[in-house]
Amino acid sequence: MARVTLQVLDGADRGAVFDRTETPLTIGREEGNTIQLNDERISRFHVKIQEDQGKVVLTDLESTNGTRVNGLDTQLRILQVGDLIAVGRSTLLYGARDEIAARVEMLRAMGARAPSDSMVDKATGPVEEREPNLNDSANLVDLQWGADSLGFPGTLHLPGPPGLPEGMTPAQAAQVAEMLEYFHTRTRALLHNAIAPNGDRPVAIERERWHELVDLQAQLAQYLRRIGDAT
Repeated sequence: MARVTLQVLDGADRGAVFDRTETPLTIGREEGNTIQLNDERISRFHVKIQEDQGKVVLTDLESTNGTRVNGLDTQLRILQVGDLIAVGRSTLLYGARDEIAARVEMLRAMGARAPSDSMVDKATGPVEEREPNLNDSANLVDLQWGADSLGFPGTLHLPGPPGLPEGMTPAQAAQVAEMLEYFHTRTRALLHNAIAPNGDRPVAIERERWHELVDLQAQLAQYLRRIGDAT
């Protein structure tokens, strides 16, 4: 049976990592779930994740507020490493850092053609002279901005993150937490609430740059949790 890793990016349990958890597993707010989250908008037993024929499958357990994967309402879905699972007010990233790094390397090996190192604004033209193919899902994440309309796959291969300072006083820890909270909030806003410059056109971003943003939010969430646990 499969073992899966889930990282909590947002919500009351932000920064928690459920590492190599054996399937089948359930997520919900009540005791008896494999993963119990402190979120009143999550159903008692919200989703189930299991292995079937070599695939990892997510099933919504007829939850009250539903489940979204990569911004799309989902009842049944085969999960891919890097998927973002939204339940209630909580967002979970599927996959461990090494698994996601391996997926990025696989994408690179496939020879995916990237449009540029920055966002492409269709209102003013591409950053490069070449017009990017916004329909090429192997290269770009195509975002139709709006309520619950995200579509992004995962996180990034990066060097190991630096450790937190040791021996901080409570005041210093609070200052560091305040800075991290600021960047976490800004990253979350970029991921979930960004609006294209002209308000109605898609924004395209290179896949690996999008991975970076999600990985950054995951790391900030874990820093914040560690500071909270240490004070």
